[in-house]
Order: sequence, then C-alpha cells, then structure tokens
Amino acid sequence: MERRPAAGRREVSDTARPRVLYVEDDAEIAAMTIEVLSETYDVAHETDGATGRDRALRETFDVILLDRRLPRRDGAEIVRDLRTAHITTPVLMLTALGSVADRVDGLDAGANDYLLKPFDFDELLARLRALRRAFRAEGRRRGVAEWTYLPDTAVVYGPTGARVALTATENAVLDLLTRSPDHVFSREEIARAVFSSPDAVTTVDTYVHYLRRKTDTDLVETVRGRGYRAGAER
Repeated sequence: MERRPAAGRREVSDTARPRVLYVEDDAEIAAMTIEVLSETYDVAHETDGATGRDRALRETFDVILLDRRLPRRDGAEIVRDLRTAHITTPVLMLTALGSVADRVDGLDAGANDYLLKPFDFDELLARLRALRRAFRAEGRRRGVAEWTYLPDTAVVYGPTGARVALTATENAVLDLLTRSPDHVFSREEIARAVFSSPDAVTTVDTYVHYLRRKTDTDLVETVRGRGYRAGAER
C-alpha cells in the first residue's frame, strides 16, 4: 500500500466529517489506513467481525470499510447480516484474496465494491467517495419503531422483512414525522405541511389510520392532546 505525502492534505472540520466504520484486524495496515482516512472521515475502528457487525447494526455510518477475513465473523457474513437487517449503508470490502470466487462471494453477500490488498490510498478514497455519492442518490433509511423506512422510494420494511409500499400522501405524512422524530406535530401542522390547509385535520387522522393499518399501530404515536410523532426506534 502506498502512502500519500503529507503535503497537500486537506483539513476538514470535525463537525462536517462523514462517518466510516473500518473493520480490520491487522494492526499495521489499520494504523496506516486510519491515518489517511482521518483526514476526511470520523473513523470508528473495530478489530474483529462480531464487534464490527454489532456496531454497524447499532450506529449510523456513511460508509463501511470491511476486511474480508476477520476473527469471530467473516466479512461476507457481516454484509449478509446488515442487508438482512435492511441496512443499506455502502460497503467496500478489502481482501488479500484475489480469486474471482472470493470476489463474487463478497459481492453476492451485498458488498458494493471490492478492493484488493495491497491498495493505493488515493484509489481507496476515490472508491469511498463514489460509493457515498451513489448512496446519497438512492436515499437513506430511517428507523421507525421496529420498521425501516426508505422515504425516497416510499417503502417501509417490517421487522420480519415484509415490504410495504406507501401512497404518495402516506409517504409525505411519514416523511414529515420522521424528519423530526422527537417533535410532536399537531394535526394543524401536518395538515398545513402535507395538504396545504390547516383545516384538513380530519384528513390527517385518516392518513395516520391508513399508515397504521398497513404497518403497525406503533409506527405513528398519538400524544394525547397534542398530535402525532414518529414511533420511537427500538
């Protein structure tokens, strides 16, 4: 792996940095890679597959950088676990295994791209940028109660993997609620934002009923005397 010279490195504000989860058990490779990634990313590093998987399931990242062979949990197994949980975060898999079968196995598991060791750091960073661009174009996921919501495609996935398509209006209501999950929206606020009329409160109740009927009553919580909010993620 080739290290870039210090000259020309770009300083980035911590508050603006995207998050990367990096799972690598080789201490020497990890140290060099973290040094380079830290110029641009907020890096979370784990050294074994089980811990890395659990952190990916628990926290939100912009991209995941994953070694193919890891102690306690193989990289391909981790990706399968994430995709089963409907976590769509892009994954770049690193490997010293050059066979076509190994690369196909990782991609079939749900990895978005593959990079062979030893790699050039400029190529690594370029691939991470490309994955993040593609991911932003596809849209992010939001956790609502026990459901996974994809607002850009108007789809929610249930805890058992069931896929539920939403109408445009149902999606607009849920999108509004999940953009500010801690805020309690009055019926008038929702009516104004979705239906362009604060008088459409009865229509708001109707569409909340539709959402609950399609999914679960916990998807949208009623706050007595105040209105509605998105169900708390569990």
